Amino acid sequence: MKTTRRRFLGTAALGSLAAGRMVHAAGREPVIRLGIVGVGWYGMVNARAALNAGGAEVVAVCDVDAAHLENSAGELEELQGKRPATFKHYEELLALDELDAVVIATPPQWHALQFLAAIERGLDVYCEKPLAYDVREGRAMVDAAQASDRVVQIGFQRRQAKALQEVREFVAAGEAGEIVQVDAQIHYRAGLKDSTPQDPPETLDWDLWCGPAPKIPYSPQVGHFHWRLEKTTGHGHLVDWGIHLVDAVRRILDLETPKLTTAAGGLYHYQGRITTPDTLTAHFEFDRCPLVWRHRLWGAEEYTPEVNNGIFLFGTGATVFASDDRWVVIPNGRPEQRREYRARTDAGLLHVADFLEAVRERREPSCTIEDGYQSTTTVQLGMIALDSVSSVEWDATAETIVDNPAAAALLKREYRAPWVHPYGG
Repeated sequence: MKTTRRRFLGTAALGSLAAGRMVHAAGREPVIRLGIVGVGWYGMVNARAALNAGGAEVVAVCDVDAAHLENSAGELEELQGKRPATFKHYEELLALDELDAVVIATPPQWHALQFLAAIERGLDVYCEKPLAYDVREGRAMVDAAQASDRVVQIGFQRRQAKALQEVREFVAAGEAGEIVQVDAQIHYRAGLKDSTPQDPPETLDWDLWCGPAPKIPYSPQVGHFHWRLEKTTGHGHLVDWGIHLVDAVRRILDLETPKLTTAAGGLYHYQGRITTPDTLTAHFEFDRCPLVWRHRLWGAEEYTPEVNNGIFLFGTGATVFASDDRWVVIPNGRPEQRREYRARTDAGLLHVADFLEAVRERREPSCTIEDGYQSTTTVQLGMIALDSVSSVEWDATAETIVDNPAAAALLKREYRAPWVHPYGG
């Protein structure tokens, strides 16, 4: 669905009110006071980026693992000279009066509830990808953000990658001709942990970690970091990592959501160790051209490691390969004229810096929640097609799957009690 762009604070009164919540130093930009929810890994990556960007202070951190809290608070005290407050429950962090904005870096099953609570609290939000675990959560989040006038950035850091920005300009100028098809892939060797059910670490509240998702037996393979390949939380490689390239393709070609999606794959190498495909091909039919996604979690470096992570754009004038920091152009029929360009950027730092600037200026950041929703919906439709063993036709206007009740039922996952799903439709 082509969503409307959010209204932003336009009046002097509202602008003054928003700016007034920040701490001002004489002659300097206001310091944005951040709370970080989820500090096991990427929440701290974002926290460091905010401090490196400048004009930010982490005043509070939250995690359901006491070890994460202790480690992150200690590191932040060294980095900024002030120890942040620590909380196990995100509701307690959000109740702090001094907060200006919050970073959500928890596993996806928690994104919707934490995001909605932050918006209700009147905070600006940086939320990691994927936007939500299911499509209906994402819609509830978009609706809340559109009604709030809060600044929301979704963590598609590759929007800041200069190489991908240059490819977008190259394609938009017609230099590759008409783009007929796009392939995207990330093959890598999955570093798996022990998948034997066992007691969680004493510092970890496993029941709260699972939250609204089904409570599954703990093992290192479904716990911290490795939840990405668990179906009930990370939903697998396409949703966790492939989503970055899907978002990049959408950005390069100005795509919305696919009208038809098919997928095939399964567990061929890691059967019994993970619960999402180690091999997957998904075909997304967009209005402009098809996108084919492929991944393998094995056999990643044996033949062409230089293209294991990237995008191929097949045009009538040239083929373009694009990755985070380089892109290659091969004119059709003239392989000897191959050209390669390199453009390195610290995309993670720039993406957080863009969010902080957007908060100060009360403007849209580089990845709005609408864009985050469309990229997240796209990869979720891929998994729905796989799980339902069917072709999935998506009506973007009605936001529903057409004539396929089994697939449509997968747009929303019921929450584990006592949590309640936020989508009321």
